[in-house]
This record gives sequence, C-alpha cells and structure tokens, in this order.
Amino acid sequence: MSRVILLRKSVHRASSLVGSKSGRWSLAIAVLALVAGALAWLAHTPDRQRIMVLGMDGVDPQVVDRLASEGKLPNFLRLRREGAVGMLEVDPPLLSPVIWTTIATGKQPLEHGIGHFTAVLAEDGEAIPVTSTMRRVPALWNIFSDAGRSVAVVGWWATWPAEPVRGQVISDRTCYHLLNRQGADPGAPEPGTIYPAGLTPDVLARVKRFSDVGSRELAPFVRVDPADLARPFDFGDDLSHLRWALAAAQSYRDIGLHLWRIHSPDLLLVYIEAVDSTSHLFGHLYRHRGLKGELAEQQRRFGQAVEAVYAYADSIVGAFLSELDRSTTLIVLSDHGFMLGELPADPSTTRDLRRVSDRYHRDRGILYLYGAGVKKGAALRRPHALDITPTVLALAGLAWAEDMPGRPLREALVESDFPEPITSYRLGPNRTKAPAGPARAASDEAMLAKLRSLGYLGSVQSTTSDRNLAMLLLRERRFHEAARAFEELLKAQPGNAALETGLASALSGAGRNREALHHFDAALQADPLFPAAYFNRGLTCERLGRREQAIASYRTALMCDGGYEPARKALERLGVPLVERPPQTEAEREAARLLGLAMQFVRRGDYQAAEADLGRARELAPRAPAVYQVIANVAYLQGDPRRAIEALEIAIELEPDNPLFLHNLERLRRAVE
Repeated sequence: MSRVILLRKSVHRASSLVGSKSGRWSLAIAVLALVAGALAWLAHTPDRQRIMVLGMDGVDPQVVDRLASEGKLPNFLRLRREGAVGMLEVDPPLLSPVIWTTIATGKQPLEHGIGHFTAVLAEDGEAIPVTSTMRRVPALWNIFSDAGRSVAVVGWWATWPAEPVRGQVISDRTCYHLLNRQGADPGAPEPGTIYPAGLTPDVLARVKRFSDVGSRELAPFVRVDPADLARPFDFGDDLSHLRWALAAAQSYRDIGLHLWRIHSPDLLLVYIEAVDSTSHLFGHLYRHRGLKGELAEQQRRFGQAVEAVYAYADSIVGAFLSELDRSTTLIVLSDHGFMLGELPADPSTTRDLRRVSDRYHRDRGILYLYGAGVKKGAALRRPHALDITPTVLALAGLAWAEDMPGRPLREALVESDFPEPITSYRLGPNRTKAPAGPARAASDEAMLAKLRSLGYLGSVQSTTSDRNLAMLLLRERRFHEAARAFEELLKAQPGNAALETGLASALSGAGRNREALHHFDAALQADPLFPAAYFNRGLTCERLGRREQAIASYRTALMCDGGYEPARKALERLGVPLVERPPQTEAEREAARLLGLAMQFVRRGDYQAAEADLGRARELAPRAPAVYQVIANVAYLQGDPRRAIEALEIAIELEPDNPLFLHNLERLRRAVE
C-alpha cells in the first residue's frame, strides 16, 4: 500500500509542472507509465514464482570450466558457486532443433516429431526448415498458457509460425527478416514471425542487422580491415556469418530482457546461438600452437573469436542475473558441447573448416540452476535434456506428465512437495491453426543458406527430419516400422544413398538380408563414397556368414573416410588389421611413421615440413598407396592440381579399387580441363 501512495505523490508532483496542452499530454504519459509500473509491481509479488530459461547453443562445459577457472567468466563462476550445476546429457542426433524441442517438451524426437533442421515437402521433395506445425506435442509455452500462466518465448528453434499463447512468441525467423533488407523501413516480416502481431514494431526496433556489427563491435573477436566490412552479406563468408550471429545474439538478448521487464511473464525462454556458430567457424583455431601458412593467417585474424564469444555469452548471463529477485529462478543450459582445437583428419578440408556439420559436437552440455527454489551448491545427478520440462513445471508448481520420460531434478530443488503427475498433456485450443502441410516461407532460403554454410545440407550425409526419425526407429530396433518409413521417403527421393542405406539396414535387422544387399548396392551405385553403406553392408555380410566380404566392406568404409569409427571398431572386433597389407618391413614401418608426421604437419598448414617427410617416406615405401594420397593432398593445398593428379594416378595403379582415389582423380581432372 505504501508503494501506491508513493506513486500518487509522484503523480501530484508531476501535475504541478504541467500547464500547457503539451504538458497535459506529458502528464498523461507519465500517469500511464506510473500505473503500468504499479501493476507490474503488484503482479510481481514474492509468492509468484517466475522462471527464466536461457538456452545457449553449443556451449561446452569443459571450456566453461577452464575459462571460468582462469577468471574470464565471472557470471558462469557465480552460477557454479551459488547455484546447482551439472553436465547435461543429450542423446543423438546432436542437432539443435531436435534437442531444443526435446528440452521444451520433455519428449523424445519420435514423440515430438522434430528430427533435423529440415523436413521434405511431399509435393516436390524439396527441403524446408522445420516449423512449429511439425511438432506433435505441447511445449512448455502451451502447457503454461493452458494453465493460465503467462509466457514469453524468444528465438527458440522451430517456433515459426508463432503459436497463440498467453503472452508473446518471438519466433526463430525474426532475425532473418532484416538479413538483406536495405533502407530504414525493411517492411513487415512474414506472417507468423511474431505473436501477437501488434508487438511487431516494438520487437523489430530491437533487432540488429548484421551491418550494425562494425569494427568496434568486432574488435574483441577478430581483426578486420575496412574492406572486409564492405563485402556484401553471404553466409558462406566467415566474417558475414559471425556478424549475423552476434547481431542475432544481441537482438534476442535485448528482446528477452525487454519482455521480462514490460510484460512480466511467469516463464521466459530465450535462445542464443552465437557460441555454436563461432565454434563452427573458428573452433579449429582455439588455443592452437604451431600453425603455419594459411592456418596461421586464419589464427592471426580469427584466433581469439571463440574465447571472445564465451566472454560475450558470460555477459549475457550477467544481464539476466541482474534481473533476478528473490522469487525468480534462472536456468542456463546448452544443447551440446563442442570439441575445440580439433583439426580434421583429412588435410584437404583445412581450407573450409566451417563445413563440419555435427561431427565436432559433444554429447554433454552445460546446466546451471540458480535463484529461488534452488539449493545452493547442489550437484545434479546426471541431468538429461528430458529432465528440463519436468523441472520447470515443478518449479512453477505445475504437474509434469507420466508420459514424460524425464524427472524433476529434486536434488537441486528446495521444495519437495510437488503436484502429482498427470497422465499426459495434449495440444489444447491455443495450438496454431496451421494448414495441413508445411508451406514455404520467405525466410526459408536464408535459413537454408545458413545451414549449408555449416555443412548440414548439400551432401549425401545431410539428412532431414523424416529421415532422422526413421533412423531413430531403426536404432530402437523397430525394424518393420523403419523399413516402411524409409520406403515412403524413397518415393519422394528415389536414388538417395542415405535412404537406400537406411532401408537396407532395416531389412537386414528384420532378417531380410538378401533384400538388404540389393539396397546396399543401390546406395553405393548412387554414392560410391558413402561409408555408412559399406559399414552396414559389412554387418549384413557377417549375418550371412560371409566374413571376408564383411572385412572388405569395413576396409572400404575406411578408405572413404579414414575417421569412420564404426568400421574401425568392427575390424578390431574381428581381430584383423585395418588395411589389407599393413607395413611388413622395418623400412615400411618407418615410412608409416614419417607419413603420420607429415599428416600432422599438413593439418597445421606446414606444407614444407610435410614435403620433406613425404619424400623420405616415398623412398622407403615406393609402393604404399597412402603415401601418394597424402602427396596429392599436399599438392592440391599448394595449388598444384597437376602434381596431385600424377600422385593419385600412381595410387590407383597400386590400389585400383579405392573409391576415394577414383573420385578425387575424376574431380581433379574436371578442375583442370
């Protein structure tokens, strides 16, 4: 009551300063502002539990711990010392839309229906980014809305089109709206970008363009010249991509804080992607020493980017911490970790390291609980992504559901008297009234371009939501269902090697091994370099008792991808060497050692040192195909495709059935024609 009296005195003082017509308008505005502040304060009582969920894509727990221990992440250190902490376990596929949907629903992908970044339109077989209409189960914002609680959702994956909720949804398409627009007025975003639509001007006023991130903003991250900033936007350009990621992070941070202050939601969910994109772009440079040549130049310009983006993420955590009061809980988490400082096994890819897809994702993310209702210093016991929704519901005093496989993280919560779980949550009347099938949107191409730039699209290994869901059926040994799913997908995408491999694997699991071999052959005809097809074909040959054929298939998988771990483990299980003819003599063993050293030099960009070791290895083992393969890679990296062709021609004479040699030779010959 004393607060209301103070507000009235403030209004009285303001009125004594007003006499003119313009002054009366000023008074009206002042009164409205004071009334709004009073209502927000009255609504925000200590008895009303509020929750912030800050999702930070790709933040690695080991990197956070290391940088925090060095004093570089004070806000993460505060969370660790004063909150509850654990490493969040996540299940493959380690892909952002999948995991963030699992986090927001408490359901596995086979239940929630989001299996990848993209899905395929049945009408034409073309891929589009996943949308909220593809989600089959309610998310936290639906559950809270149906319970009469208010929500605000900002940037969360697969939230376009924005669903009607008791609050606001700023969908994951919002920061694409201003991507390539010029001029002061970018025009209205596509329908469904923001809910309610009337909030659009307020939101867009807080959206940064990539061009707003200039030399001053970039200084902590990279070293750039003015000419670099003048380049037109292109997701395939490292600097453009970084500028967009930072602009989006700032936009969603500012929008989330604004909604928290103005609309006072019971639940706020904000998604920040910048760490993940920066790790994809520049993670190979993280704390690396001894880089040479072009890699050394990359490190000079971009080597500080990863540590800088972790510091930036820490500042975002600090901004949300500053909004907390004694009735608010903050949850900070990531969907997966990231292996930093890793150079690829294939030296020929060092020129374009951002196209790494999810190969460098780790299956542990961060998880911190802090503030109201949280036990200070609690250690979380193997928390899983499936546990987040039950925990948020428990903090809010709402029941979780028996069909949610996760649990509330009781070891971290002060309250122990939770509502009894209900049977299930169903999509209620607040669900988006969407068309029967996904429709194309204006922002599709921008999102697809971004995914291509990170290696998630554009190769046979790239996949879609439907294929990943079929793969999950296969992983759960639901072979007949998986086979039907792959058969349906092949109708829309005939000749797809990944789908043929999936169907063959499902048939083999169901005991139809001879049919499976037919589909493996079809997969390898479509793509002779697909290691998964060779590996799974080997498993089928083993089931048929064809041991030697299985070994040959596993070895061919390693020819296509020397880092393909399933094939390596299969050969170890069978007790046979990884190659058909391992080094026999002392000279061959020394050549193999020199070859390994040369590959390390190549990975670091030191081609001169690599050439010396390769020359000696060639003298010692003139009939070792692997030596000529690396010689070809080094020649290619140094801009000498003709010497690369000569080396590959020798390699093929020695190993004529190596599909990788044949493919690379054909590609190089086309390049020099």
